[in-house]
Amino acid sequence: MVLGRLMHYAVDAVLLSTVVAGVRRSSGFSLNASAIPDPTARSAAETFLSVGETVFDMIQATAVNSTYFKKDSKGSR
Repeated sequence: MVLGRLMHYAVDAVLLSTVVAGVRRSSGFSLNASAIPDPTARSAAETFLSVGETVFDMIQATAVNSTYFKKDSKGSR
């Protein structure tokens, strides 16, 4: 039961980090990890954001190579 809850929190953290990476890619705004004064917390935040970037890149590569997705011809909104 504890392991399941821990896994659930880990997946939620990865999803949140991926959403933050998507926001950064689409708007240019990002969390400012350098504003965190504690070096350990700053390193954890940078790792958290890095995981999201990696997952976002994997999802994007899968979508580009999939026949189920197509590029929107209307441009960005």
